[in-house]
Amino acid sequence: MTVKIVTDSTSDLPVEVAKGLGITVVPLYVHFGADSYRDGIDLTTDQFYPMIVASKVIPTTSGPSPATFTQAYDYLAGETDQILVITISHKLSATYEVALQTVDQMKRKCRVEVVDSQWALMALGLLAISAAKAANSGAGLDEVIALTRKNIPRLDMRIAFDTLEYLRRGGRIGKAQAFFGSLLKVNPILTIKDGEVYPASRERSRAKAIDYLYDFAAGYSHIDEMAVEHATTPDEAEMLVGRLRTKFPKEDIYRSKVSPVIGAHVGPRVLNVAVLGEVG
Repeated sequence: MTVKIVTDSTSDLPVEVAKGLGITVVPLYVHFGADSYRDGIDLTTDQFYPMIVASKVIPTTSGPSPATFTQAYDYLAGETDQILVITISHKLSATYEVALQTVDQMKRKCRVEVVDSQWALMALGLLAISAAKAANSGAGLDEVIALTRKNIPRLDMRIAFDTLEYLRRGGRIGKAQAFFGSLLKVNPILTIKDGEVYPASRERSRAKAIDYLYDFAAGYSHIDEMAVEHATTPDEAEMLVGRLRTKFPKEDIYRSKVSPVIGAHVGPRVLNVAVLGEVG
């Protein structure tokens, strides 16, 4: 039986990509006061960003409920006897722990393995895509796990911000706290390192920040997978994709939107590039 891949909604996988590869996406939750929404289901990206700009209520987020994972496991166990779950970094969310703990609550018998990706956003998405492609090509669970673990250090991403205020409010600022206190008007560039948010660069303008994202991706000599995602700036994303196509004309570049649960922490006007490949 084909190995089934499960990930969570912080992967920012486009719906059509997840559906095409047979990836199950378990939603996290976004909360506006007493109102709770399943990420990407009850609340879409297009609905969320006008809300976050207009609302005086600061949104919060929480991981998937245990029942959400067990329902996904039991449903997939009717189709396969092998499931691989790839989650957001445990340093950014409790999702990994929930995914792991709920395996024993399954009603059906099925081997389920859970891997902490140490990433989020489309870096996690690319990891799930690579795993699903291998599974759909006939690789067994142990092979897919080995590939996934091999790919984790081959991933990298850079995300450009207008402000780090949303990240600070949500408590996910990590090592990027060092960027606060600067009197300069800068466009911070962050990444994820060892599973937590980490500073990468500071650029003097939005244009230079986008140039930085291009230079980062263009520095790869071999691309397995690449994605460009945005929150509210599709024109910038398309411009960046166009520039990258001149460097990588044969590679597919996934286009994605930053999900509400991630958007609650990063705010609007973020632009991200994620790459799975080899540098140099």
